[in-house]
Amino acid sequence: MKWTRSTKTTFGILWIAALSVLLIAGCLTPEAHRRDADRVAYRIVERTQRDALGKTEPFTIETPAETLRRRLMLDQKLPYATPASLGTFDVEPIEQWPDKTYLSVSDEQTRPDLPWKTDAPLVLTLVDALQIGARHSRDYQTQKEQVYQAALQLDLQRDAFRSTWTGILDGFFSHELERPVTINDEGDTDLQPISGTETGGTLGVTQRLKNGLSVTALIGLDLASLLTQQRFSSRGVFADASITLPLLRGSGEFVVTEPLTQAERNVVYAIYQFERFKRTFAVRIASDYLAVLQQLDQIKNASQNYRGLISSTRRAARLAQAGRLPEIQVDQARQDELRSRDRWVSARELYGRRLDAFKITLGLPTDAAIDLDREELSRLAVSSERLLADAAGPVTSRPDTTEELPDANAPIELKEPDRQNAGPFELAELMALRLAIDNRLDLRVSIGRVLDAQRSATIAADQLRADLTLLGSGAAGERRTIGSASSPNSIVRPDEGSYSALLTLDLAIERTFERNVYRGSLIGFEQAVRDVQELEDQIKLAVRTGLSALLESRESFRIQAEAVQLAERRVMSTNLFLEAGRAEIRDLLEAQEALVSAQNALTAAFVNYRVGELNLQRDLGVLQVDEQGIWQEYSP
Repeated sequence: MKWTRSTKTTFGILWIAALSVLLIAGCLTPEAHRRDADRVAYRIVERTQRDALGKTEPFTIETPAETLRRRLMLDQKLPYATPASLGTFDVEPIEQWPDKTYLSVSDEQTRPDLPWKTDAPLVLTLVDALQIGARHSRDYQTQKEQVYQAALQLDLQRDAFRSTWTGILDGFFSHELERPVTINDEGDTDLQPISGTETGGTLGVTQRLKNGLSVTALIGLDLASLLTQQRFSSRGVFADASITLPLLRGSGEFVVTEPLTQAERNVVYAIYQFERFKRTFAVRIASDYLAVLQQLDQIKNASQNYRGLISSTRRAARLAQAGRLPEIQVDQARQDELRSRDRWVSARELYGRRLDAFKITLGLPTDAAIDLDREELSRLAVSSERLLADAAGPVTSRPDTTEELPDANAPIELKEPDRQNAGPFELAELMALRLAIDNRLDLRVSIGRVLDAQRSATIAADQLRADLTLLGSGAAGERRTIGSASSPNSIVRPDEGSYSALLTLDLAIERTFERNVYRGSLIGFEQAVRDVQELEDQIKLAVRTGLSALLESRESFRIQAEAVQLAERRVMSTNLFLEAGRAEIRDLLEAQEALVSAQNALTAAFVNYRVGELNLQRDLGVLQVDEQGIWQEYSP
């Protein structure tokens, strides 16, 4: 049967249109897929932030082309092993690299937005350290990528309930050298060569509904043409559809959508965990920063002590030359001078090691010329003295000799530390515990895991049921091959189609594996409950410990402030007594040793108090940290 011109034109238009759609859908570039994944994931993160946190903030896993690490290494001419040491955009792509634009630098990425000068030793404030950590820390980037991957997993689960389209185009050529062909009306045949083509295409769609019903439909076109003999051609149009509906095991929206539900909750958990990480990370940065400065203060105290002991050794040597001091006391002074030098050298080296470790925490090269703002510790000391002034009480430089002293045998009453004149974060214990329970995001995750475990047990119990499945299918139209090229064109006629239905029942006779899974899910539920209990107890312990640490640091500050003044007065008076010949060099050495110990303890006290405030806010879950790593402290 030959086609009319209009029929061929219509078929050709449909064929070109279908081919165009399939080519466009199947030839998206890796770059287009990457950008589409980013668009979907970032939208999911933004919506989850709004629902879970009540706010949104910028979120991206894209690394900037110009980083502080890269600029430090180039401007300070630091050695490196590979371009990857500088950053992603310095890596030379391999010849087969699929996404050329991924490693290309845009104008926005090259914008000089780094506020730090790197051609000279870089001095970082605490705020600088927080911002650099949020932008350059490798741990920070890993945490963001985990949120991104959870969002993509959710999109994958959503895709299971979207309409899924498939398309196939094929072409086939056949040539047979000898094939029986009818040559006349009497039915005589002759062996002749036969050539022909088969071209066709199918377009299908699959849709899964949340009640478990799956529908698959397909429509296709065939064109079979003979290139020899009478050049017959025939068009085939066909369509079929099938449905699958579970009626017992695996049925119902609760069971069918469980993977989607869990994926949605996993994104919420990832957001909570990232927020928790930001707060923990900010406190870690501040704690490490202050620890490095505290070590720097110990260098200062050790150097002052070293100079003082050098001076004491010289004074002792002069007194010995004048016959006013035994030589053995000069040797004692020299021994203490050597010990103080050893402590000074050790303090310097420990400072270098701590600073290098802090650089790694920030994601910066350890050999970069970086220092910390030394005034940060002075500002902290001033604020601590102002904060704890009332609690510490006045410290007199000299004892009050007019005060009536109690008898040595008089009863002694020890005054226990109390919350009088406490700092703003020394909250009442009950209030602090309630704050922690209401605001700890990791506790919310743990509580959510209990519900997850219940759903998991429910799904496992569903697998113990029998399988009852309804299957249905229908088909209409005919396909065409070279062998049927001389047949009339086919069309889809539903009234002439073939239809079938099947109901299958698989009795729940063998469910050993499912039984074990169900019992394991109940154990998982028990474990989830215990995890909540343990975490809640750990949170209460952390809060109680934090409150106790603040009180201890405040008391220590008062004690060490007085100890420093007493040690200074002792050194001064011992020097005078030594000049007057009323003291030995050992008295001066002990006084100087007591002074440096008291100075180090005083610095540790106000550093510990400040770190304790941050730790408590972290443990209460009330410390807010934005996308730049800057915190906003809680106002009690």
